[in-house]
Amino acid sequence: MSETIEGRSTAPLTPAAVQAWLVEKVAHKLGVPPSDVDPDQYFDEFDLDSTEALVLSGELENWLGFELETTALWYHPTIAELSRHIVERQAEQHAA
Repeated sequence: MSETIEGRSTAPLTPAAVQAWLVEKVAHKLGVPPSDVDPDQYFDEFDLDSTEALVLSGELENWLGFELETTALWYHPTIAELSRHIVERQAEQHAA
């Protein structure tokens, strides 16, 4: 069992774990079951308004414990792609 600090895991993240977190949050914001959220769908197709997107981004950064670059969603426009990118970023930070 991994430890947590302020709601985030101290264990290395996996793409599956990040994807599950994002799917759950997007589903909650849309009011649909997580099974209705396609991780390969583009973020802009989820019909989140700008406030919801900003809140989701802030919650994600709090959960991760680090800030994402402002272009992250542009270059990684799906939950699946962003999840892989986040795990790569975390690995780079731990290696530094």
